[in-house]
Amino acid sequence: MEDNDLNSEIASEIIGMTGASVEIVENGREAVERIENASENWYDIVFMDVQMPVINGYEATAAIRALPGRRGQIPIIAMTANAFAEDVQLAKNTGMDEHIAKPLDFEKLNTVMEKYLN
Repeated sequence: MEDNDLNSEIASEIIGMTGASVEIVENGREAVERIENASENWYDIVFMDVQMPVINGYEATAAIRALPGRRGQIPIIAMTANAFAEDVQLAKNTGMDEHIAKPLDFEKLNTVMEKYLN
């Protein structure tokens, strides 16, 4: 879930290199709606930009966490240029499972995907 077109394209390409299918949304509200309206096991992981428009990544994460069943438990990974220790802690405090700093590190991305998809 990334709001910047260029960043979306880059992230999509990098994540797609792992063999994963990727869907991109334009804002945090759309991210929540996609997960809420999909079948319970449709999504395996969410990469969430913290600075999404309409509702930010933290608010979107809280809304997703409030969903029933597996939807509310889906792994959510913060993807943000905000990479200070307090940013990482804020992401975890708001319900995100991991934090990946931008620009994306392919090795870190693979490690996180293996952790949550295996």
